[in-house]
Amino acid sequence: MGLSEDNLKGFVLALLSSVFIGASFIIKKKGLRRAAAVSGVRAGYGGYAYLLEPLWWLGMFTMIVGEVANFVAYAFAPAILVTPLGALSIIVSAVLAHFMLKERLHQLGVLGCIMCISGSVVIVIHAPQESPITSVQEIWTMATQPAFLLYVGSVIVLVFLLIFHFAPRCGHTNVLVFTGICSLMGSLSVMSVKALGTALKLTFEGNNQLVYPETWFFMLIVAICVITQMNYLNKALDTFNTAVVSPIYYVMFTSLTILASVIMFKDWDGQNIGSIISELCGFIAVLSGTILLNSTKDSDRGSSYRGLFSGNGESPRHDEENVLLSEEICLRKQELY
Repeated sequence: MGLSEDNLKGFVLALLSSVFIGASFIIKKKGLRRAAAVSGVRAGYGGYAYLLEPLWWLGMFTMIVGEVANFVAYAFAPAILVTPLGALSIIVSAVLAHFMLKERLHQLGVLGCIMCISGSVVIVIHAPQESPITSVQEIWTMATQPAFLLYVGSVIVLVFLLIFHFAPRCGHTNVLVFTGICSLMGSLSVMSVKALGTALKLTFEGNNQLVYPETWFFMLIVAICVITQMNYLNKALDTFNTAVVSPIYYVMFTSLTILASVIMFKDWDGQNIGSIISELCGFIAVLSGTILLNSTKDSDRGSSYRGLFSGNGESPRHDEENVLLSEEICLRKQELY
């Protein structure tokens, strides 16, 4: 199946987003190392000398450019195409780290890269074509259909249960609690981001959507979801090993986002069963490659997945390298900023 013009634009933007964001972590890391060498205090121990380091700000600017490209990508292409491509930023950072930071990329890491690329190619080839949207009110109609309202209601109930019942009891011993909250809210935030991005796209094309209250409502939902998502993602990163949080969060977030997109935008309507199975196989390949890449990162630090269901895993927050890994998960996996 060939790519439509809008899908092609979304694919290119998502690809550029991954390149910019993946490169930004390497640039920022070099800036952190340079700042630590000058000040003698590393970022993981409370140092802020990196704020005076131009290289760190260059990395920050590169990341912002990447996140803007990712935001715009959702206005052109379905979430089932854009979201899984976020894994490519991990490949970019891993490859650049191998050459620029002398961080060895193991054979399993190379295999993970190949799996991510192969899966992404399959997803791109079989990505569904979106129906043209001419007004934010059309998206509002999709968002208020019974099937999606049922999904939203289920998400809200599960989030409240996790926050008020499970989090106080086992939030610091079971990684699935905090990551579950992040993933559920993340799926709603991506749907709202796509709606808001489409509204802004139409506005820039001369069809003003800012006059509709639905546009501002979607903007409010984005703010609420992102704030909640960031809060509990930080809790997860502060409690558990980064290499444990990363693959679990990516799998849950991406799976729920695709499910929400299929329900709200009916991405699979009109597609044959072969294309759907191919997309799912590509998605599984990307997930598997991401987990493999993160497991090789973890092995370099001499840690393991023993912290999966306990808080006894090695803490990632005590050096600037893991500060960057935390940022990578926060910013990349939610596919928003």
